Amino acid sequence: MAHVALDAGFRRLIDEHAPVLQVGSGFTFTEGPIWHPSEHYLLFSDMPADMRRRLDRAGVREIERPSNKSNGLTYDADLNLLICEHATSSVVRVRPNGMREVLASHYQGRELNSPNDLCVKSDGAIYFTDPWYGRMPVYGVERPRQLGWQGVFRIRPGAQPGEEPQLVVDRYIFSQPNGICFSPCEKFLYVNDTEQANIRVFDVGSDGMLRNGRIFASGLRDSLAPGLPDGMKCDTDGNVWCTGPGGIWVYAPSGKLMGKVAIPEMPANLHWGGADWRTLYVCATTSVYAIPVKIGPRYEPFMAVRQTARETTPQQDEVLRLDPSRCALIIQDMQNDVVMDGGAFASSGSPDHCRQQNAIPNIARLAAHCRSRGIPVIHVWFVRRADARDMTLNAPLFEGCVDANAMIEGTWGAEPVPGLEAQPGDHIIRKARMSAWEGTALERILKAEGRDIIIETGAWTNMSIEHTARTGADKGYIMVIPEDGCSTMNADWHRASIDYAMRNVAMVTSTDEVLRALGSAI
Repeated sequence: MAHVALDAGFRRLIDEHAPVLQVGSGFTFTEGPIWHPSEHYLLFSDMPADMRRRLDRAGVREIERPSNKSNGLTYDADLNLLICEHATSSVVRVRPNGMREVLASHYQGRELNSPNDLCVKSDGAIYFTDPWYGRMPVYGVERPRQLGWQGVFRIRPGAQPGEEPQLVVDRYIFSQPNGICFSPCEKFLYVNDTEQANIRVFDVGSDGMLRNGRIFASGLRDSLAPGLPDGMKCDTDGNVWCTGPGGIWVYAPSGKLMGKVAIPEMPANLHWGGADWRTLYVCATTSVYAIPVKIGPRYEPFMAVRQTARETTPQQDEVLRLDPSRCALIIQDMQNDVVMDGGAFASSGSPDHCRQQNAIPNIARLAAHCRSRGIPVIHVWFVRRADARDMTLNAPLFEGCVDANAMIEGTWGAEPVPGLEAQPGDHIIRKARMSAWEGTALERILKAEGRDIIIETGAWTNMSIEHTARTGADKGYIMVIPEDGCSTMNADWHRASIDYAMRNVAMVTSTDEVLRALGSAI
């Protein structure tokens, strides 16, 4: 579905035609998405169902029931999970070992309404909103309110469990405070109000208190589209992404509405994830959606854990191991017309992305290592006759090949790129379709060599590489994709393919990981 750009700057954040992929559905009402930075999975709440769920490569599964009608989720710098619980009117911390601690539940001797969403400052302070949705049926537990107003609170750094939080706004500013997020510099805190359909911004004092509250954006309602302000996050440039009618409304730091990300269902919350933080996950009513974007999130303290967690506490099942006697390496479509300056498809951006990925040197390293281990190297080249009588022009891709006068046998464009030429003992396969399997001798060669693990590299990630991986998986082969040994027209299409389709049909890894997994040459 097409997104709406109201300002040219919006196109630097997301492609207007970026796919909105439904990665999970069949839920009751989804909320609180948060990405684990080292283990690479998404947690989210399903409030009416009273459970917390996990989305990863294996799909979606229930991990906590009851969840006390949990809503907003995030992590602190130590990767403790922080939870807003509607049913208990509490902000809770759950440590990695499962230990549960109630951080805040009362103010001046009275129960909080129902903490809704929260964010963490770099000094460890936790800010949260406290509307009373969790005291309503369905989304919480129906019960009388003890506070007569809805506020925004702060749990100071190092606070003891159960310590009274600080009220950081006047009591009667908000009707139903909801989404909350810091600017990248942490000088400003944004808080939206679902009932008032606006966003306020506050200056953050050195003491952590909020001052100079003012309207940042208003009128976030539309009689023709469902949705109101709910979840809200800042990106790395300080743009504010807020749920609203029809999708996600994106505001520049100045308050100007830049554009709208269209979502098929009424959105409730959002957060970035993926290996490079370039996937926007959106919880929307009965589903979770994933959208490739061009910009990442505001840096949050828990994100620093991403590298150290893997390097300092590696798990045995994270180590990739490959049996060289079962492996074959495919180098597909690495031809001048496809990825080189001056090639027929250079205007697509493919040469630039190939360089960004360092794909040619990475593939060359893999090929040299495979040959030293006795692993077959299979070159797959797309070639055609000059008169195109050996091609069926049934798809734009094939028509474009002919129109561009590309991939003609015997020409420079069809030759392999420098550094990836076939060596004595390598196999060469010629094709005229996207997939390396279609109409070729690939499977016969693999059977003759006794290989059932395929390390696939080449171009383009979202076309030939993905099609070949899908078919290989269907045929029963183990597909291994070193993603920095692949390239396409730009990083967005590469990530969309790698992060969604590929992870369902292949083992996605890196060149260095594959080299380690294959071991030293004999």
